[in-house]
Amino acid sequence: MWQVKRFSELSTKELFDIFYLRTKIFVMDQKRIYQEVDEHDPEAIHIFDIIDGKVAAYARIFPQNNNVTFGRVVTDPQYRGLGLGNELMKYILSTIQKNYPNQLIEIEAQVQVEGFYKKFGFQTHGEPFLFNHTPHLKMTKI
Repeated sequence: MWQVKRFSELSTKELFDIFYLRTKIFVMDQKRIYQEVDEHDPEAIHIFDIIDGKVAAYARIFPQNNNVTFGRVVTDPQYRGLGLGNELMKYILSTIQKNYPNQLIEIEAQVQVEGFYKKFGFQTHGEPFLFNHTPHLKMTKI
């Protein structure tokens, strides 16, 4: 079941499951050492899907530099291939339109998922750069 919640609305279990999935993938699996839980979490809108009592897919949205951004887009490996990434993107874009209408969306996407974001109308700007030890691209959508 898909959920869209502000930080203060998250249950303790939801918050734990979100942080667990994010650190499992972005820190442990990708072997990146960085401050994964950060100052944006309390201000973000958190979007996630719960399957079998676990967070199966997740992303967060927050304002940044007079624009809006989203990140930490992840699907638990055991639920990949079910179309959750596409569903999650639909929730992300509709939540942005509802809460930040007509604002430029600016993201820093890992290079390997550039094609995924292009399917949703994002355009790449500039050359790859390192962010938290991983090649990223700046991408935007109006």
